[in-house]
Amino acid sequence: MEVILLEKIANLGNLGDKVTIKNGYGRNYLVPQGKAVAATATKIAEFEARRAELEKAAQDKLAAAQKLGNELGKLQIVIAHKAGDEGRLFGSIGTHNIAEAITAAGIAIEKHQIRLPHGTIRHLGDYAIDINLHSDVIVTLTIKVTAEA
Repeated sequence: MEVILLEKIANLGNLGDKVTIKNGYGRNYLVPQGKAVAATATKIAEFEARRAELEKAAQDKLAAAQKLGNELGKLQIVIAHKAGDEGRLFGSIGTHNIAEAITAAGIAIEKHQIRLPHGTIRHLGDYAIDINLHSDVIVTLTIKVTAEA
């Protein structure tokens, strides 16, 4: 299936690229999400007419993500969780818990934007996590996991 991308997609292409993808990926994800349209002659003409508008929207999204990234870089996140004597947590801390802590600090983040490079957190300590705000903006944030009093 050939599609025209309406925004930059990581590992696929940039705005306006005509790419060949598997049918299911296009039909079930890219087209319903508004990230691509089928590459027919009429759709190509419509895209070229809207190209400037879409490029401006993409620049606005990038600028907003960079601004949010600068704000996130200033945050100090501390998560208190029940832990045993050896520093092992009862349960674990995942993307949902981290997203709640960042949102409580004043910046709205969705859990799907958080990347835990080594899986869920199961011990006390400091951890570097990545927050994917945009395909070009990835912020590394350090969170501190402490024991509840």
